[in-house]
Amino acid sequence: MTRRASAPRVTYGGVARAALLVAALAVPAVTLPALPEVSLLPALLGLLPWVVGKYVLCPLRWYAIGESGRSRRWHLRAFAEAELLGLATPGHVGADLWRVRRLHGTGMATPSGLAEVALDRVVGAVGLAAFVALAGTTLPLGLLLPALGAGAALALTVLVVHRVRPQWVPERRLPAPRRLAAGVLLSMGYQASVVALLLGCLAATGHHVAPAAIAGAFAASQLAGALPGPHGASPKDAALAAALAALGVPWQAAVGAVALKAALAWLPGVLLGAPALLLTRRAARLAPVEPLAAHRREPVPSLAAAA
Repeated sequence: MTRRASAPRVTYGGVARAALLVAALAVPAVTLPALPEVSLLPALLGLLPWVVGKYVLCPLRWYAIGESGRSRRWHLRAFAEAELLGLATPGHVGADLWRVRRLHGTGMATPSGLAEVALDRVVGAVGLAAFVALAGTTLPLGLLLPALGAGAALALTVLVVHRVRPQWVPERRLPAPRRLAAGVLLSMGYQASVVALLLGCLAATGHHVAPAAIAGAFAASQLAGALPGPHGASPKDAALAAALAALGVPWQAAVGAVALKAALAWLPGVLLGAPALLLTRRAARLAPVEPLAAHRREPVPSLAAAA
């Protein structure tokens, strides 16, 4: 009696990822052809500094505040892997989860890995605020109040958890001030690369906006980043398009520039992230796991002590 071949198994996760990719590619596919004129050269020129900012400065910021003891090359490769996964997940959450997993592979406890990635995000937010202030851009009070409220709620939550469940607070060592300062400066460099990419994408649609105004528009759009959505069609992308439209850019061109920016992000994501993932998978069974204690940097106060 012959066995009947089983049908291919389709998981909900695979369907969800496919839907996200379709949504991410559908926006530029529909928007860009409708524009009167699109020149890719300015966008590609703006992409070059952004690649340096995203795939060099951001990993170096992570390295500056991290305590895994791994090399700069390790952080560069792990970040490229994470970015590729982040492009395919709502709210870019896959990137952070992959970084936590990679840190866990070095011997770091998962709560400490979460704390390190969260700290990297905080340093990035401080760099964004510093860059906007340096650019001389003022955000409207209506946009600042939600961010300030969210920050206050987060700080209150951390204090309550530390008092009620201190065992939940990871023993994460605070970086030295010079390392925090280096992280903020690297984050500011990344923000400058984002402005360059946005300027290039706008120029590709035939429109121009002052760099300081672009910085403010990008900063305002980050406030919508807490709401998940597919890359290129998320609330954050919609907020960025709305901010550009508020600066005088026609709606069609604003949406087209944001869609072009999102589409171009896939190019370095695939070219850099896919080979890094393959190399990591190949070396996973061969690389020994080194104890975390052997890589600790200079002792600094812990988060629990600072709270």
